[in-house]
Parts: sequence; structure tokens; C-alpha cells
Amino acid sequence: MQKIFIVEDDVSIVNSLKKILSSEFSVASTLNFRAVVQEINESHADLVLMDITLPYFNGFYWTTELRKISKVPIIFISSADDEMNQVMALSMGADDFVAKPFNLTVLKAKIQALLRRSYHFSASELLFESYRLVDNQLIGRVGKVDLTSTETKMLQILFEYGTTVVPKDVLLAKLWENDDFIDANTLHVNMARLRKKVASIDFDKIHTVRGVGYVLG
Repeated sequence: MQKIFIVEDDVSIVNSLKKILSSEFSVASTLNFRAVVQEINESHADLVLMDITLPYFNGFYWTTELRKISKVPIIFISSADDEMNQVMALSMGADDFVAKPFNLTVLKAKIQALLRRSYHFSASELLFESYRLVDNQLIGRVGKVDLTSTETKMLQILFEYGTTVVPKDVLLAKLWENDDFIDANTLHVNMARLRKKVASIDFDKIHTVRGVGYVLG
């Protein structure tokens, strides 16, 4: 069974999540809020549910620390649902954001979709000009950059379309798999993060076609 690791200090929420998820997943939760990254790493978690407000250090801190050593998918679950918190969470490396109170069925569907695209994704080497997309890396003349599964999937779609515009609804459908769980703001933030990351190897090929989508060129 794939393992879900919950970083949440509200015992009632942890128990509710364990109840609905344990029929399909192995579920663990934080015991020591001073050693969150260590516990996640030792548990070999396949996905992390991360709250923002936690004892000692907040979820933003732990996400930043976790991203130094791991690409494990992260979904934020938080009552701090304003847009700035969502942008911060996604910019620091989270894959999605769900505001409390949340529908447990919807959250489970999001978990399933993120796990599918994170672990069932495989693509042969794709090329665009002098750049190669292979596994979870973009490789260019001046170096290479590691990508998350979501970033890899976005680039895969863009590479496959080449210089043809990819409509936003196509990107969203391919990324999230089910229109009921689309979040256009998540796409925008992830794309901004991807652009910043690949700029480190001089890949400035992703362009926005206002009101339509994205294109390489």
C-alpha cells in the first residue's frame, strides 16, 4: 500500500483522515513536531498532507526543508486559505492546496490523482531545440535542473506540443485528470515556479498567450 504521512496537530482531523484513507493507504502522522522531515523520510512516505500552523515550526518551513532532500508530493491542508498562503505553499514546493473545512471525498480524489501522476508517469526522452527532458530532469548545454513530477508533466505536455499553443484547459485536464478538481491558480503558480527554476540553465522558452494558454518558442 502507498503511504500517506499527515503533518497536522489537530487530533480530530488526523483521526478523520486516517479513517477515510486507511481503507486504501497506509497512513502515519507526526509524533515529534521538532523532527517532521526526519519522520517523513524514515516512513518512506509516498505523499504528505501538510498543515500550515504547527507547533514549533510552520508548514512552510518544513516544506522548504523537505524539498532539500525529497520530491515527495505535498498537499497543504489549512484553514489559512487566503491566496497569499496558497501562493507561498506552492512556491515553496507543494503540489496542491486544500482549504479547511474540506470535503474528505474530494481530498481523497486529489490524493489519488496526485499519486497517479507522480508515480505512474513515465516518458521517453523529449527534445526541444538543444534541451532534453528525461526522467525528472531538464538538461541543457549549461547544466541540468531537477524537476518535481508536476513540473515534469507540464514540460512534457509543452514539449509534445512544441511551438503550438497549449490551451490552459488542456493543461489542466492532463495535469489534474478530472475537471471537478481543477485549480487554475495552482497551474499559474506552478508555471511561474517552473519558469524560475529552468531559467537557471537558460531555458526561457515558456511564453504565455494571454487568455489562451502557454507555448514554447
